[in-house]
This record gives sequence, C-alpha cells and structure tokens, in this order.
Amino acid sequence: MSVQVVREYLKPFHLDERIREFSVSSATVELAAVAVGVEEARIAKTLSFFSADGEGCLLIVTAGDTKIDNKLFKSTFGFKAKMLPHDLALQMTGHAVGGVCPFALPQGVSVFLDRSLCRFQTIFPSAGSSSSAVEMTPEELFVSSHAQKWVEVCKQIVPQDARSEERRV
Repeated sequence: MSVQVVREYLKPFHLDERIREFSVSSATVELAAVAVGVEEARIAKTLSFFSADGEGCLLIVTAGDTKIDNKLFKSTFGFKAKMLPHDLALQMTGHAVGGVCPFALPQGVSVFLDRSLCRFQTIFPSAGSSSSAVEMTPEELFVSSHAQKWVEVCKQIVPQDARSEERRV
C-alpha cells in the first residue's frame, strides 16, 4: 500500500502533514532510527501475527527496543504468538514487510498497542512504505489506528554490550 493511501487515511486525524518520506530505507528499526534521527526505541514497529483462528491477523505496535514475550502474549490473547510470513503480510495487512503500519488496514485486522510506547512524548510508526514514517503521540496513535486496547506483551531487548557488562559484574 502506498504512502498516499496512508496520507489520505490520516487526513481526518490531521496527521497527514507529519508524514516524512526518505530517500533511504526505513524498513528496519535500525534504518528507521537513522532516517528519522532518533533513538531506536522511539521507532514504533508494527508486528503482524495470525489471529486465534489462524485465518485472520492482528497487529501489535511496540517500541523499537522491545520484543514479544511469548508468555505475556499467550496470557493476554489466549493463544501462542505466530508471526505472519512475509508473503502473507502484504495480503493480510495491505502493507509489505518493512512498511507494515496500523493505518488503512483491511476490515477485520485488529490493532493493539504495547505500553512500551507510553514512555515517549512522540513515536514514529511507518506510513505505509519502507521509506516513510509519521511522528505522533502515543494517544494519537491509539486514536488514529483504531486500536482495540493497550497491552503489555513485550520485554525490552538488552543490548549486546550491556549483556557482556552484566556477566562481568
């Protein structure tokens, strides 16, 4: 799905003018942080999972420095986390991997926001392509994505150098 479709989708929320398009890739948290010029944690990554019935999908938007905690996911949703394969992401979300975002989604796709996003004043989810982002507050993301609710299904990623430091102590 194009940035233009997401731009139109975000117009009623007055967020369309905040979309940034880059001449470089923003397809990963690391690349997006460089393109935007912020720390990786402020990149709001959108992860796509099969729904409980295995037929649909749900999206979880989380801070860039976190990963899904399988136990928390299962206790929250009642089933094991299974990510969509790349070829199904486009088909089920309308967005290709690297540009999956919680905007302009097909009917039936549920969006959940991880509380890890709440520690920031503004965050940067993708705007529908692998070279775009849009700055917004966590509350603006909640409203504009039509999120179901806030969840706690992630744990913070410990950087490699911090893990080495912990072992030495």
